[in-house]
Amino acid sequence: MIEPRKFWWMIKKELISLKRHPSRLFAILVFPIIMILLFGYGMGGDMTDLPIVVVSQSSGDLTDLTLDTIKTTETYHVVEVIDSLSEGKERVDSGEVKAAIILPSDYDEDTSNQKAVTLYLDSSDQMASQILESSTQGIFYRLSNMVASQTSVSTKDANVTPSISHSLSNFKDDISLHINRIYGNIKYIDFLVPAVLGMTIMMSCMMGMGATIAGERETGELARLFMTPTSVSTVIGGKIASKLLIELVRALILILMAIILFNVSIKGGILQTFIVLVIGALCFVGFGIMLSARTQTQEDYAQIVLPFSMPMMFVSGVFYPIETMPWIFQKLAYIFPLTYLNDAMRGIMLKGQNLGDVWVDLAILLGFTLLFFIIGVKRFNRDV
Repeated sequence: MIEPRKFWWMIKKELISLKRHPSRLFAILVFPIIMILLFGYGMGGDMTDLPIVVVSQSSGDLTDLTLDTIKTTETYHVVEVIDSLSEGKERVDSGEVKAAIILPSDYDEDTSNQKAVTLYLDSSDQMASQILESSTQGIFYRLSNMVASQTSVSTKDANVTPSISHSLSNFKDDISLHINRIYGNIKYIDFLVPAVLGMTIMMSCMMGMGATIAGERETGELARLFMTPTSVSTVIGGKIASKLLIELVRALILILMAIILFNVSIKGGILQTFIVLVIGALCFVGFGIMLSARTQTQEDYAQIVLPFSMPMMFVSGVFYPIETMPWIFQKLAYIFPLTYLNDAMRGIMLKGQNLGDVWVDLAILLGFTLLFFIIGVKRFNRDV
C-alpha cells in the first residue's frame, strides 16, 4: 500500500536531484522546444530561393519577358544574369548555384526552328533538382504557348508577376527545354545514403563516447583504470582507436547493404569514402569527449548530447536539402560539423569528386576536431 507522505517525499527527492543537475534540467525544458521548431519549420518546407544563374546570349522582348518571369518566380534566386556559357556551367559544377538557365543566341529571332533553351542542372541535390526542373518546365511551357499563338501578353496572361508587358506577335515558333543533368538521374535513396552514413557515424560516436567516459566514470571503472601504470593519453587513444574501428565496420556494412539492396553507386570510390568517414568519426569522437569530460553519469550525458545531436540531424540536410528550411536554420546549419561531412560524402559518392575537390569541407571538419579535442582534453584533465 502506498504511504502518501513518503510517496510525496520520494517525488520531492527526485525533483531536488534534478535541481542539482542544471544541465539535465535545462535539456529537459529546452529540448522539446527545439524539436517542435525543427519539425514545424525544418522538415519538408516549401523550397524557394534556390540559387541559379541565367546565361542570356540574346536580347529583345522575349528575352526581357523571360528574365522577368524567372526573376519573379519564388523558386529561384537569380544570383546573376551573365552572357558567358562556360562561366555559367562552372558555377553549377563548383556548387555555387544549383542550375544555369541558358537562353540561346537566336532566342529572340523569328526563325523556322524551335528555340532550344537548356537547363544545366546539379542533379546531385535530388529534391532541389526536381523542384527546379518542374518550375522551369512550367515557365517555358507557358512561354512556348504564348509564342506559338502569337498573342499579345501581359503580366496577367503569363500567370506570373513581371513588371512589364510585351508583344510577341512577331514570333512564330515555340520553345523547347533541354535538361542536362550533370550527375545523371539521382534517386532519393542515392541522395539519402551518404548523409545517413554521416549521421550514423555522428550518433554512434557521440553516444559511444558517453558510455565510454561518463559511464565508466559513474561505475568507478575509469578511476581504477587511471590508477594502473598507464598514461592518460594511452587510455584515451585506445578508446578513440577502438571506436573508429567499430564505426568503420558499421559504415562498411551500411554501404554494402545500400549497394546490394538499392543499387547505390559510389562514384568517387570506397577508399576516399572511408577517408572522409574516418575524419568525420574523429570529429564526433572529439565532440563526445568534450561533452562527456565533465559529466558524472550516462543520464547526464544523454540529456546534454541530445540538444546537439538532434538539431544537427535535422538542420544539416540529412533528409531534406538545407534550402527547404527557413533562412535562420540555413545559417545555423553551417555551424554544425555534420553539414560539412554530408557535403563531402555527397561530393564523393554522388558527384565522383576526389579528396582535393572537397578539401574545404575536410579542412573545416579537421578544424572542428582540433577544437573539440583541445577543449575536451583540458576539461578532462581538470576533472581527473
